[in-house]
Amino acid sequence: MNTSDLAPAGRLSAEFLSELVSIVGEKALLTDPGDCWAYGYDNSRRHALPQAVVFAASHPQVVRIVALCNRYSVALTPRGAGTGTTGATVPDHGGVVLSLEHMNRILHIDPDNRTARVEPGVTNQELQDALSKYGFFWPPDPTSAAVCTLGGNLAYNSAGPRAVKYGTPRENTLGLRAVTGSGREFRTGVVTTKGVVGYDLTRLIIGSEGTLAIITEAVLKLTPLAEAKTTLQASYRSIHSAAAAVSAIMAQPVTPCALEFMDRAAIEMVRSFSGLDLEPAAGALLMIEVDGPTHSLENAVEAIKSAATVDGLISVRGASSPEEIKLLWNTRKSLSPALRNVAPKKINEDVVVPVSRIPDLIDGLEQLSSEYDIRIVNFGHAGNGNIHVNLLANPENKAEMERAMACLDATFDLVLKLEGTLSGEHGVGLEKRDFISREVDPVTLELMRGIKSHFDPNNILNPGKLLPAATVSSELGD
Repeated sequence: MNTSDLAPAGRLSAEFLSELVSIVGEKALLTDPGDCWAYGYDNSRRHALPQAVVFAASHPQVVRIVALCNRYSVALTPRGAGTGTTGATVPDHGGVVLSLEHMNRILHIDPDNRTARVEPGVTNQELQDALSKYGFFWPPDPTSAAVCTLGGNLAYNSAGPRAVKYGTPRENTLGLRAVTGSGREFRTGVVTTKGVVGYDLTRLIIGSEGTLAIITEAVLKLTPLAEAKTTLQASYRSIHSAAAAVSAIMAQPVTPCALEFMDRAAIEMVRSFSGLDLEPAAGALLMIEVDGPTHSLENAVEAIKSAATVDGLISVRGASSPEEIKLLWNTRKSLSPALRNVAPKKINEDVVVPVSRIPDLIDGLEQLSSEYDIRIVNFGHAGNGNIHVNLLANPENKAEMERAMACLDATFDLVLKLEGTLSGEHGVGLEKRDFISREVDPVTLELMRGIKSHFDPNNILNPGKLLPAATVSSELGD
């Protein structure tokens, strides 16, 4: 089914709305445009007005809502807190936004088996706070952890700095409960740490951005909190020196729990806006966090320091007390406010390249910055090559925005040339959808569309997101 077969935006029938009320009650349904307005955007700054917003409070309600939308061919956009940056929760086909924010229960924490069962509306921080009482944590830690929901973390496979050691949601989720686009409920995965029965639908659903199914429950794999932690800040004369250090760090036995990177432009911005004491000659900066048992942490830190000591190293600062650690991390955390001051509507992309190709990426971006006269600031998760590329442009300057979009286009070509991928944790949504065919071959795209049509035969779940539209030639197999 094509998106053109969906009910036209703005034409939700009285019968349809009446049935929605019968499922959730009048207080859990919004239809006034003013009330619905706030549910039409995400952090991409895109906006589209839904015709209704419905708040589900339970799995059975989600099943009935999806089945109803499927029967009436009404587009349904699932939503958590709207912190995503790619437009994946923007209802650009109108219809209904399904808010899962009221499904916010931590159903069970099982320390003996290192698992937690949760609903999608629980925030990342709420879960971490609850788990810490038992001595555990869930590794994914996006920057927006204080407000983003676990459902959103799973939908985007959002990870954060700790992924370099502990992995992404895909590696830290054992099973799901979900609802397909035709209203069928199902479970995936296991509640054990091993299990190979059937296809791995858990990993398929995670990262699918609500286009295949709506997650209503998840069984998460927990990790014990480390006894001790030390933070290092290493400055280098050039990106090449810092990249050599990253490769050396990742090649030795001790894996840091965070390995963050800032290029010269990012350092200059932080220095200008925060007043932090940074080396004047620094061309790149690494933030390195090491955790583990207290008795072995000192040796682990020394191993990391040794690997980080390459030609071009200027200095290494260490911190172990909470106050010292906070002071060092202020360098990294000052960057986002500085960027918002300089370019409140910057273009932010999260590309990934092999760790050894980071210098090539930064060199290429510097050339593109000069060629298109667009300022570019780079930082991110160096341990897995996930670099956040920030193009600073004024959207009110048409000529500048045209150059910025051309620069973005060339940036994606550069990333693919370096054997990278166009998104590491922000997802695809609308922002990158039309670039996906550059990375994914036609046969693979057709297989993906086949999976989508099986899970969501009437194409009501987040229509138009993630996958580019099929061309006539690809449909014919040319």
